[in-house]
Amino acid sequence: MRARLFGLLRPFRGTLAVGFGAALLGALLDATALVVLQPLFGALFPSSTEALPGRNVDLQVWLTRLLAPVVDGQPASVVTARLVAIFIGALALKNFFNYVSAYLSVQVQEGMVRNLRTRLFGHLLRLDLGVFQRTRGGQLTTGLINDADQVKLLVVAVLAAFFQNLVNILAMLGLMLGTSVRLTAMVLVLAPILVIGVQLLLGSLKRHARTFAHERGELTATISERLGAMKLIRAFAAESSEAELFARQADRYRKGAIRTQRFALLTSPVSEVFGGAVVLLILWAASNPAISGVELASKDVVLFLGAALRVLSPIKAITNVPAQLATAEASAERVFAILDLPASEQDPPDSVPAAFTTDLIFDGVTFGYDPAQPVLQDVSLRVAKGEVVALVGPSGAGKTTLLELVPRFHDPQQGELRLDGVPLPRFQRASLRALIAVVSQDTVLLHDTVRANIAYGQPGATDQEVEAAARAANAHEFIAGLPDRYQTVLGERGTRLSGGQRQRIAIARALLRDAPILILDEATSALDTESERLVQEAIERLMGGRTVLVIAHRLATVRGADRIVVLDGGRVVESGTHAELFAQSGLYRRLHDLQFSVAEVTS
Repeated sequence: MRARLFGLLRPFRGTLAVGFGAALLGALLDATALVVLQPLFGALFPSSTEALPGRNVDLQVWLTRLLAPVVDGQPASVVTARLVAIFIGALALKNFFNYVSAYLSVQVQEGMVRNLRTRLFGHLLRLDLGVFQRTRGGQLTTGLINDADQVKLLVVAVLAAFFQNLVNILAMLGLMLGTSVRLTAMVLVLAPILVIGVQLLLGSLKRHARTFAHERGELTATISERLGAMKLIRAFAAESSEAELFARQADRYRKGAIRTQRFALLTSPVSEVFGGAVVLLILWAASNPAISGVELASKDVVLFLGAALRVLSPIKAITNVPAQLATAEASAERVFAILDLPASEQDPPDSVPAAFTTDLIFDGVTFGYDPAQPVLQDVSLRVAKGEVVALVGPSGAGKTTLLELVPRFHDPQQGELRLDGVPLPRFQRASLRALIAVVSQDTVLLHDTVRANIAYGQPGATDQEVEAAARAANAHEFIAGLPDRYQTVLGERGTRLSGGQRQRIAIARALLRDAPILILDEATSALDTESERLVQEAIERLMGGRTVLVIAHRLATVRGADRIVVLDGGRVVESGTHAELFAQSGLYRRLHDLQFSVAEVTS
């Protein structure tokens, strides 16, 4: 898991290297500012130590050599001014390089999240449709938005928290060793106690982070689902029960967040208490030469204590790295779980472009969403080019499922479909689907303009072609009455339009596609009489010269089909023209008589 997580940083190695270099320079300049404080302290308070007219024997040898060009032969006022300038300049440059490091860190974070989201969305586009039927949409949304965003904590942990603080620690340790080896050893012995204490908290933190990520996904899924079902909620006056359900889920989310933060927030107080104890121990040890190993002047203690405190803060930040990694890993597990789902939408290397000139054949097709419970059983059917074939049967007979096999939304477990004698899996999916236009009862429109919805999948379509398709679909008249005509933005799923208007937009989209195979899945059901008339007229124009597979609940609309295929229990039980099937007194006749007897009673 961690190897895959760190693999996300591979495209940004160069940027990370520059960021690390900037962090290194920032740490060295921070140490420089701290080093200058020691002689500056002596220059500002000459009563506590000698001034710096020349080489000061009280300075460590390495510091004396470093500052010799600044202090040699200079009066105290000049030395002080130069030390102040060095101090301020070091601080300014340190903050500049720290800014560069932080800015590059943000670039890497957002670039990594962008790449991960793009990869995840691209993978979702290639998954079997059954995944979306088994998985709540909100869970996938959470993976794309929340979980992908949480993964960027890896960059915070790696660059900002680990490497930068590690460089700071090394720089400060150099100063500490130059002042007192024994005191430095004492600090290094005490530091692991902090690390061990924090590590004890991380096991629980990681478990709660996973649970919290799941609760976040559930909450997002509920919000997404309920916002898309507002009409249903209000129609059944279910506002109160839905509010109670949401409150319970929000409360579980709250408890999960609190449990996670309870352990995450403990790391800082533990580190703070430890740091205070270390400061007291340093002061006590520094005052005792037997422990420190050397008599330290007050300015030496100031230097060591300043360096030690600068070490404690980075150590505390580094101890938080496992917590950040735990959060990133919990979210990454969910993202990688999606990425590990097998992609069914991949063409084999030897696939060929699809063509349709003679017929479409279903040969012994058996299929089930659960293979143990087949929806279709041994279905064989030939559809000649230019033929109109209607599928009828009771609900659950497998009509829609059968048609979903044509564009390869699913592949049968047994048998095969052939186009011009070639099995469908031999074709490139995109070229196969380019031969097919679909208009279904559940019209899907996007939150985009009317023009964009009609031209969906045909980005090169001209305005004239879009309008011609809309006119042929009986849609131009109502589109012309919209506020911005073809540039009017529809609501999500086209909720600003009536059912009939949405269907006519879908028909215009199919007309513009101009595909030789047309699939109509109960495209006129649930419409009022006037809308059905307009939609039916548009469908008749759309059917002209095409091979049509149509499902219709109203049998009157399929009487003119070249052939009617009757499905029952996933099997083909009858096939023929309306007259032939009506004369057989089989299932088609019973469905016909039942439908028309009901129509007579209700008329």
